[in-house]
Amino acid sequence: MVARIYKPAQTAMQSGPARTKEWVLEYEPEAPREIDPLMGWTSSRDMKSQISLAFDTKEEAIAYAERTGIPYRVTEPKPRRAVRKSYADNFRFGRKGSWTH
Repeated sequence: MVARIYKPAQTAMQSGPARTKEWVLEYEPEAPREIDPLMGWTSSRDMKSQISLAFDTKEEAIAYAERTGIPYRVTEPKPRRAVRKSYADNFRFGRKGSWTH
């Protein structure tokens, strides 16, 4: 079973950089998820899918995977472009977008 080592991206509800500076080691799923016929919940028989280990650096995560004999795949994060927009830009005179009201 191959493990993924990656740096998580910000969620849609997150504006700050919290919990995006650490590297995560997670196992890739061995079996597809199943829908329980009684309750309709999505489930999996793969217990390793619940394991998620956090590391401060990519090198620590790679060293752990090599030390324990886990085959791994590293996914490099995409650089995030800076967004500079203020609330006052919504009411600027030369605004590019049209008003929606």
